[in-house]
Amino acid sequence: MQHARFTQVQDGVLVGATQIASPNFNARPVDTEIQLIVIHNISLPPSQFGGGYIQQFFQNQLDWSVHPYFQTIEGMKVSTHLLILRTGEVIQFVNFNDRSWHAGRSSYLAQKECNDYSIGIELEGSDDLPFEPEQYQALVEVVSTLQQAYPKIQQHLAGHSDIAPNRKTDPGEHFDWQLFRNLLVKQKLSKKISSDL
Repeated sequence: MQHARFTQVQDGVLVGATQIASPNFNARPVDTEIQLIVIHNISLPPSQFGGGYIQQFFQNQLDWSVHPYFQTIEGMKVSTHLLILRTGEVIQFVNFNDRSWHAGRSSYLAQKECNDYSIGIELEGSDDLPFEPEQYQALVEVVSTLQQAYPKIQQHLAGHSDIAPNRKTDPGEHFDWQLFRNLLVKQKLSKKISSDL
């Protein structure tokens, strides 16, 4: 396994991630603890990758005239804490201490408004195409680090479709939950062995 790139969270920032600030966030409710990771997918236009359109969208800088699909999302203000590109590059748009606008109307274990207490991770992808090995590797490193920084999320990982089942389908049937969980277990074992040496 390659050397982990993302091993620390400092003051709500994932060390090693590219930082691009989104204006689309606000404060979490007072005394709210981070308890959940929500995994999404996004591609702009749908099922097309690259071009920087996702980054522009999260910064409210997307030129709506570039593609007909963009006009269907014109004016939307959304964000995520992290975006993992097809290459495995990780970009942070919102500090983990703040509430990013990734989940919308949602509920997890009967607790509503998941944005209040979750971290959103977007994978550059779509419901109809497989994700890249580099994305799984980056996701595993990131989630393992987040679980150390925020112990309450140890057992709480969900897809957008799990918390908003009537509205959302992502990360979709091509996201391999079994592979992801197996890699995550291996990552944790590797970290434990390293810390025991």
